[in-house]
Amino acid sequence: MSEQANQEWLARSRRAVWHPCTQMKRHETLPIVPIARGEGVWLIDFEGKRYLDGVSSWWVNLFGHANPRMNAAIADQLNRLEHVILAGFTQQPVVELSEQLGELTGLGHAFYGSDGASATEIALKMSYHYWRNHGQTGKTEFVSLQNSYHGETLGALAVTDVPLFSATYAPLLRASHRVCSPDWRLAAAGEGAEAYALRAAEDIERLFQARAPQLAALIVEPLCQGAAGMAMYHPAYLRRARALCDQYGVHLIADEIAMGFGRTGSMFACEQAGIRPDFICLSKGITGGYLPLSVVLSSDEIYAAFYDEDVTRGFLHSHSYTGNALACRAALEVLAIFRDDKVLAGNRAKVEAVAADFALLAAHPRVADARQLGMIWAFEVKEAAAGFSSRFFSAALAKGLLLRPVNNTVYLMPPYVISVEELQQVFATLRALLDEGVA
Repeated sequence: MSEQANQEWLARSRRAVWHPCTQMKRHETLPIVPIARGEGVWLIDFEGKRYLDGVSSWWVNLFGHANPRMNAAIADQLNRLEHVILAGFTQQPVVELSEQLGELTGLGHAFYGSDGASATEIALKMSYHYWRNHGQTGKTEFVSLQNSYHGETLGALAVTDVPLFSATYAPLLRASHRVCSPDWRLAAAGEGAEAYALRAAEDIERLFQARAPQLAALIVEPLCQGAAGMAMYHPAYLRRARALCDQYGVHLIADEIAMGFGRTGSMFACEQAGIRPDFICLSKGITGGYLPLSVVLSSDEIYAAFYDEDVTRGFLHSHSYTGNALACRAALEVLAIFRDDKVLAGNRAKVEAVAADFALLAAHPRVADARQLGMIWAFEVKEAAAGFSSRFFSAALAKGLLLRPVNNTVYLMPPYVISVEELQQVFATLRALLDEGVA
């Protein structure tokens, strides 16, 4: 292929595609990147130029592009059954996936959607409907963290605290409550991450004391708030939130859409706090980045509240592709790869192997608040001017590295198949960009 092919696909995309999370006018000066194929951690354009996918294609890809095992599993399923309505019917992949996710989370009765925002909507509706079925019709309000992100459909956006996404649609959104973020970057001088997490949790208690009869659920991104700039916090916050939800009769929803499937170092982030939520929302990495799928798992108590002769007490929510057989088969292969390849242990070994390289980057004079959690590395760039994220994106891309900074936060969340040598090269590239003064 050639530069001509690159330009042709770029032009056709601009004419026909409305790209997500994008002011399309920017592409007059910031070109769209046409990708012809993928290979492991690499994306390759029509000229053959390679880009290391440092963000796992929006945090979804776990085991690399065009993974042979994933390809074979989906092809096998394609020759058996691609999809069947899940209302009144069932099939092997959705049953097996539901069983395995139940074993992993300690929660049962998986309810499927198509994407992360769908999972958030499902969990919010289920929580409200649970309380309604129990005669507590006043519990209609939700609580989320400051700087939280849970999706961009209207229900999910109501519990999202990112003004760039939510402010325009404020008149359409149901009001909800915000409590202090446990992000350790917000701690006072000399205050440790755990101490600050517990202090932030006091905000939950104050709200619960005042409004528990009106509150249905607290929704949190466990251990790391992604869109807040990889805002990491101590597991003590989750333990305290669980205790307060139990004490005041409020559901706890764990949004593990981005942080599940090993991103934080454990299969699910809640494991590091030793707690079990009432609902867990999963998506993104669930199919290894291959197919859209999401799922909400809930406690047996939640499920029992809907089990009744009265149809209106049932959860009458649906998506046309609910429990899609191809997507569920992909998810089953993801879980098999985790088991067969001992992925979590392998990731820990990689993190340890590059610790010195990340420490060298963290010591750079332009770096602040360098942090790492599982297979996530992040830092802030000091004295970054307006428009920094676009400039850094372009400069990194020119060096063959795909990143999507959040304001002045640069983060790395690569596919797990990345090698130690490739990680070391990424950290060297980041140091070079900082040395070159990209700001």
